[in-house]
Amino acid sequence: MGRAFEYRKATKLKRWGHMAKTFTRLGKQIAIAVKAGGPEPENNPALRSVIAVCKRENMPKDNIERAIKNAMGKDQSDYKNVTYEGYGPHGIAVFVDTLTDNTTRTVADVRSVFNKFSGNMGTTGSLSFLFDHKCVFTFKKKDGMDMDDFILDMIDCGVEEEFDEEYDEEKDVTTITIYGEPTSFNAIQKKLEADGFEDVGGEFTYIPNDVKDVTPEQRETINKMVEKLEEFDDVQTVYTNMKPE
Repeated sequence: MGRAFEYRKATKLKRWGHMAKTFTRLGKQIAIAVKAGGPEPENNPALRSVIAVCKRENMPKDNIERAIKNAMGKDQSDYKNVTYEGYGPHGIAVFVDTLTDNTTRTVADVRSVFNKFSGNMGTTGSLSFLFDHKCVFTFKKKDGMDMDDFILDMIDCGVEEEFDEEYDEEKDVTTITIYGEPTSFNAIQKKLEADGFEDVGGEFTYIPNDVKDVTPEQRETINKMVEKLEEFDDVQTVYTNMKPE
């Protein structure tokens, strides 16, 4: 396995601390998908992808349907994806991905946490050299599937050669996770769906291209900063280049 997948396995793609937070995040993503392509999943690839992620996160069907209905309302706020970046304690790079309908509020909230932990926010793009932006898809593996042939077939769509395979004993299902460049998102999703893969859920992620060692005490402080950032509803994901335990 390569760096991206070793990092993913070590961190379990830690993003959201509890179920309510996860559902809030997914609800906003549904709103964006519906406004961009309509409320019918069969005619909206982005919405199909978000719904697949909702199912993987065990979001109830009623919650999904309510989020779609709310997104169609005239009073529904328009969300924007805004990222904030900077350095937290002990020189650790911190990347904050948000969905917000009020950037003034969001930047003030994020800045307050950076200040509290003696960090410094940078300008947009200042940490781009430390993180690789990727799209990531997770889906059910077919019986008898030859992964070498599959990856070879997907390379033309922008998929990287490495993949992650995980078996869920409780559900008796094996899932495959693949990565690609963000610009390849639509091509990868279209190809996976055309090939008949079930519950194709795609997202975007940031993976540090170099991780930094920290002491247990430093890790505790950095984790506290991340937890504070994750308390804000606007915050979707917090990434750092701290080496996983």
